[in-house]
Amino acid sequence: MKNEFKELIEQVDNKVRAFRHDLHMYPEPSMKEFRTTDKVAEWLDTLGVSYRRTGKTGIIAEIHGTKGNSQKIVLLRADMDALEVQEETGLPYESQEKGMMHGCGHDTHTAMLLGAVEVLNALKDQFDGTVRFVFQPGEEIGAGAQYMIEHGAADHVDMGMALHISGLAPVGELLIRDGDELASCDQFTIHVHGKASHGAAPQDGKDATVAAAALVMNLQTLVSREFSPLEPVLVTVGQLHSGTRFNCISENAMLDGTVRVFSRDLYNQIPSVMERIAKGTCEALGCTAEVEFKHLTQPLSNDHEAYTILYQAACKTTEDVVEAEMSMGGEDFSAFNPYFPCAFIHLGADGGYQNHSPHVAFKEEAFQNGIGVEVQFALDALSYLNQK
Repeated sequence: MKNEFKELIEQVDNKVRAFRHDLHMYPEPSMKEFRTTDKVAEWLDTLGVSYRRTGKTGIIAEIHGTKGNSQKIVLLRADMDALEVQEETGLPYESQEKGMMHGCGHDTHTAMLLGAVEVLNALKDQFDGTVRFVFQPGEEIGAGAQYMIEHGAADHVDMGMALHISGLAPVGELLIRDGDELASCDQFTIHVHGKASHGAAPQDGKDATVAAAALVMNLQTLVSREFSPLEPVLVTVGQLHSGTRFNCISENAMLDGTVRVFSRDLYNQIPSVMERIAKGTCEALGCTAEVEFKHLTQPLSNDHEAYTILYQAACKTTEDVVEAEMSMGGEDFSAFNPYFPCAFIHLGADGGYQNHSPHVAFKEEAFQNGIGVEVQFALDALSYLNQK
């Protein structure tokens, strides 16, 4: 680590790890992070940092620099929810909640951001402006960022960032890219309705299974024929349920899946195009279709201005800074994109497995670089904004 304040980060490192162990042992599902919120509040109370709760879960805290009277605000965000996964790491602080695990590393995000709070609180006489810390619920269901925005998290913010730990990247490596980085994450459910009949007399029915099977293939024309081949589009049908018995023509079928895009124009066009394909396909086979489309997360694109500051902050933190690859994974921090310049960065922690695996065990040696880049970004962003 190369930050000038690395001694402060080293001093808080053990506290961050211990806090993370506690959160890891007691993971909580999306929008029910009640104990986690209480624990975050306890740490903030010990520092005398002002904060407010956003309902029963979620916290917005602020530190006002005393170097001047700037009204600029820089936002740092961490998510807090866990996954419905049975942990199989064998760690001494393994989850005590059956069927729940911090497999995405949100416990590490929360702990590192609290470490950044403590460091910036010690440095508040060295910066001019406000650092806002957002401890967000519900990222895994794509609802938490919008929830925090509705509770004022984005109000008057001038620039912001978020960090995500990576189970496959080397320990301490920081990965970032300019522009498009993460895709939207949308969910669709299509109900197909036909007419039941005996399996030996298909001419008397309208087979929902055949229509659903045709839909699985025809939905791929969203990728191959509806939009430019230069625009990445992904359509995945994750579930298909149809019929009740081997010798019956099925009356109903259900498809459930996801669509991912980087373009905001396509993000807005997809629902109507999908409905046209679904209804047309089913009508051609004598069936009908009902389409439910749910926008979960928007595409995430790093603003060039915010990216530049975050990239430079990363280089001040470590020599291991690399360009992140575009990913079809989703992240609801993208909900903040329309409100202020945002940037997103990944922190390598060599967990042995991909995020969401029941076996992933993030290495805590990475935490100091995570705290370091958050603190450095906050200081550098405020300095930049005050000079504009």
